[in-house]
Amino acid sequence: MQSTRSKSIILHQIIQYIPGHLVNNLAKECKVDKKARTFSPFSHVVTMLYAQLSHALSLNDICDALNSHAKSLFTVRRATAPSRNGLSYANKERNGDMAERLFWEVLRSFKSKYPAFMKFDYAKGVLKRFKRVINVVDSTTIQLVANCMDWAKHRKRKAAAKCHMRLDLQTFLPKFAIVDSAKHSDPAKAYEVCSDIKAGEIVIFDKAYVDTVHLWELGRRGIFWVTRSKDNMLYEIVSNMKPSKVANILKDEIVTFTCPKTKEQYPGVFRRVEAKVIVDNQETIMVFITNNLDWSAGTICDLYKARWSIEAFFKQIKQTLQLSDFFGNSYNAIKWQIWTALLAYILLRLISSLNKWEHSFSRIFTLLRATLWSYADLKKLIENCGIASVKLRMRATPDQAYLPGVQWKRYGTA
Repeated sequence: MQSTRSKSIILHQIIQYIPGHLVNNLAKECKVDKKARTFSPFSHVVTMLYAQLSHALSLNDICDALNSHAKSLFTVRRATAPSRNGLSYANKERNGDMAERLFWEVLRSFKSKYPAFMKFDYAKGVLKRFKRVINVVDSTTIQLVANCMDWAKHRKRKAAAKCHMRLDLQTFLPKFAIVDSAKHSDPAKAYEVCSDIKAGEIVIFDKAYVDTVHLWELGRRGIFWVTRSKDNMLYEIVSNMKPSKVANILKDEIVTFTCPKTKEQYPGVFRRVEAKVIVDNQETIMVFITNNLDWSAGTICDLYKARWSIEAFFKQIKQTLQLSDFFGNSYNAIKWQIWTALLAYILLRLISSLNKWEHSFSRIFTLLRATLWSYADLKKLIENCGIASVKLRMRATPDQAYLPGVQWKRYGTA
């Protein structure tokens, strides 16, 4: 039997996919190297990735573990362990833009070097019928424990950050993201999030993003959009589309706005589709709107249904990676943690792709978390992992605890 032992630890085998010298080059461009003495920018990146992959709970947790494995850590391109104060200072003072640029550069590198990385089994059904890019836009609020963060004030006594993201549904990978405080509304950030969408592409978003000025701009740029109608929308019917063969389609109309101000902002016509959908095992009526007049009504409903995939993406990273306990209060510290969480995600996605992992993201995360300091061959470790004979589906929520005498109930999620 062939030995599974390797000359390098699992942590090294994960981080080796980051292109050589990329971190140092970005450190110079972002002027981070000038604030680095004994704790190098690369050591900082390795430390923050370790915090994500090990799901560390505090600065002490990170630093104690790295110092305990200092010799093994040094084999990771001569990375060194920080002191608690050194890591806290680095997160606070070093430009968080470096972590953001590192994520996009690594993602760009993966796309060019590993074609299989772009393939994702989630793209099925209506998504596979479209050859054009399908974008979905949404945001997730990340609660911050400390209420002393002035930059992240949110609802009087709370502090929160918000990640605005545009996800490519065919690849299940981010195409654009902004990390900012939660005080900015979704429509205000929508212009920036959608700024580089090309003509002919599709963008899907929730009704919270409905802004008639923005919708008209997207249409002028040749972009197709699909969203839900607001409850107070005033409109008049211009014409009716051909009746749909799909039983749950109630209405399919070409409409225009009647409110003078709204009509001035959006002077053209658009499509209004009313359909019966199942929500929480109950039948309800939803109204979808789009500027595309050619698709079938069923396709419009299916496209909006695919919007839920970005919610699954947010759940995947928030429930698996470390985005609940933060290691600093400053804006830079929060940016470092969020962007390295996204970096850890694409590293694990790449490893899953290269090793043809057919199971859940959370399972490969827990497998690697338990073996970060092991001198084992990563490929053989994954191959020898005990697996079931059927594919496991990604759980949208953590396993529930069933307690005697307590009635189980499924709660809605944000």
